[in-house]
Amino acid sequence: MCACVYLAAAAPAIAQSVPDATPAGTVTPVAHEDDDAVLRPAEPDFVVVNLPTTLRLPRFRSNFRITHRFAGNLRNGTFGQQASNLFGIDQGAIIGFEYRFAVAKHVQAAFYRSSLDKTIQLHGKYDAVQQRGSVPVSLSPLVSIEGTDNFQEKYAPAAGVVMSRQFGTRIAGYVTPMWAHNTAASLEVIDHDQEGGAYTESFDPAHVNRNTTYIGLGGRVRLGSSTYVAGEIVIRVRGYAPDQHGYGVSIEKRVGAHMFSMTFTNTFATTFAQLARGGGANSLFLGFNLGRKFF
Repeated sequence: MCACVYLAAAAPAIAQSVPDATPAGTVTPVAHEDDDAVLRPAEPDFVVVNLPTTLRLPRFRSNFRITHRFAGNLRNGTFGQQASNLFGIDQGAIIGFEYRFAVAKHVQAAFYRSSLDKTIQLHGKYDAVQQRGSVPVSLSPLVSIEGTDNFQEKYAPAAGVVMSRQFGTRIAGYVTPMWAHNTAASLEVIDHDQEGGAYTESFDPAHVNRNTTYIGLGGRVRLGSSTYVAGEIVIRVRGYAPDQHGYGVSIEKRVGAHMFSMTFTNTFATTFAQLARGGGANSLFLGFNLGRKFF
């Protein structure tokens, strides 16, 4: 009887001394979804091959990425000839680098420079909607402007939205409708006749459609714990659309905060306006992307 009275009297004090089962700071499922630094295994990178993803960047954190496209066409020559050139590695490369920074919650700003025409692209992305619960997709509107010769000429603004859907922790799919202006920036072409003599044909700007609307389709599949395969195609649906639709595939490995992708593309394009110009027929180029997260 005395023991029962003692326990009853001590119960309030005991209750106060026992830690709460869910103290402040404990990550609940909702808090986990809101933590932009948490790894999402199906979406480990900010690009598929060249097209953007909906991956979020924690506020005031950054990401650095290098793109490398070797100039040797893997569709030219015999296997022995390709091997002698180390499958295009000996024939130069188009190199780019990007620094991406989250200037506010769910808002990213990026600077990218490609050695292709010395192109500089400035772009921003707002990760407006994240897939969760009853929300079936993620949505990220984006805008950009790029210019050649170190942002001195042939300016090409672009705008679009990235829509993604993740299926568990293994598969992610992307649809990216984009509009790009001034994709036919060059109004003069130099060609060669059958005798080898060069001639120049000038275009009237009034008769050139200098805009392109395209839809990028991409996907990524995780194999094992940190190995992926990814692919994309850029389909031009309206406007200026030379050559073939651009495409790319990659084999990827995630190691901690690093992401390495060995790529195969039919184009050197890495910016939004460059992608609008398509890829070359009978062309295939070896390359790689290398990304490093700083969070």
